[in-house]
Order: sequence, then structure tokens, then C-alpha cells
Amino acid sequence: MIDISRIKAITLDLDDTLWPVWPTIGRAEVVLQAWLSTHAPGAAALSADAEIKKSLRAKINALHVERAHDLSFLRRESIRALLLQAGEPGHLAEPAFEVFFAERQRVDLFDDALPALRFWSQRMPVVALSNGNADVHRVGIGQHFHASVSAQSLGVAKPDVRIFQAAAAAAGVQPHEVLHIGDDALADGVGALAAGMQMAWLNREGHDWAHGDTRPHLEVRDLRTLCASWPDYTL
Repeated sequence: MIDISRIKAITLDLDDTLWPVWPTIGRAEVVLQAWLSTHAPGAAALSADAEIKKSLRAKINALHVERAHDLSFLRRESIRALLLQAGEPGHLAEPAFEVFFAERQRVDLFDDALPALRFWSQRMPVVALSNGNADVHRVGIGQHFHASVSAQSLGVAKPDVRIFQAAAAAAGVQPHEVLHIGDDALADGVGALAAGMQMAWLNREGHDWAHGDTRPHLEVRDLRTLCASWPDYTL
């Protein structure tokens, strides 16, 4: 069990913790495809071919392994590669990405997300800690966060302990005073535990823990159950 008395701050994953990410990405892909159809029909035709798009993305990822933490950069360069292969202006990658990125911020929060954010943010600093490129302010929940730390901004991704240490520093506390909450057993679970944090694994789908004997301090199926660990929690 987690030790509530030690917790002075919370670090919180975003994608698949506060909202389901793949429906969001799917909608953003549709909006991007529509934009390309209007402004770069050649690239749109290539993008409509799943194998071509997959191959180009793999090529971009291989060319920029040092930027693996920067999903915005990789997405933008993948769009640029589509444009150039279609013989269309590469500079269209910037406005095309902005269309994608704006839609990527339109998320559908899980029912338990806002109540949990309100509960925790009234009691301690909450820091967004994500490998993704969601912006909590553009999403519309920035008022609940003391700070945000991302793989893109820091240059390293979870489960690297440095990103957890940076998040603790952003909250103004030591790692052992943090409870990290996230859905990814490796990125969130293994990373937070290695950094010396307490860890609550949000396991909405009931997956098995496959990372050895060192386990999260708490495993829950929803955020309400986690909030109920606090003695002053009321429904």
C-alpha cells in the first residue's frame, strides 16, 4: 500500500491515464488527411496508403534515433517526407502538423479524471509527466497542474529516472516524497520505482505485471479507488 503521510506531490501520466489516447490520435489523423487532400493532394494519396505511410515513418524514426523522445518532431518530419516524396513543398509540413496537433489536444477525459485532478490539486502540487505531446493547457485542464515535464522538453523519456527526478524538482520535493500515477507498467511503473518514488499503477484493463518482483505500491482499476486511499476523501 502507499504511504499517504510521505506524499508531498503527485506526478501524473496523461495519455491512457486521463484520457484514451488512440481515439484522439485517430481523429487527428483524419483531420490531417482532410487538410492534405485540400493543400497537398499528392501527399494525401500517399498517406492514404497504410504501407507507404508506415514505411516513411520507420525511415524517419531510423534517421532520427536521437530524437526518439520528441514525438512532435517525428510527426512533422514524417509529414515532410510524404510531401517531398509526392513532389510537393516541404514547408507545408509546418501548417499540416499544426492542424494535426490542434486536434490531438481535443481529448475525451475518462469520467474519473476531473474529479481526481480537483481532489489532488487542492492538496498538493500535481505535475504532468508524459512521453507524449499533449499540452494540458490546450487540453483545458492546466489549472490543475503545478507544472508539466515532458520527454520532448527534457530530452529523455520514461522510464529514464532523470525525467522523474526533473518532475520531482518541478514540484519542489524529493523523489521519495512523490506518488507517481500512470498506466504504462514499464514507462511509468518501472521508471518511477527506479527513481525512488511511490507508484500507483492505473491498470484499467487488468493486465498482468510482467516486470519482476518489484511491484507498484498500489494497483487500481480507476482513479476514484486511488483517491479513496486518502483519509479525507468523500464521494
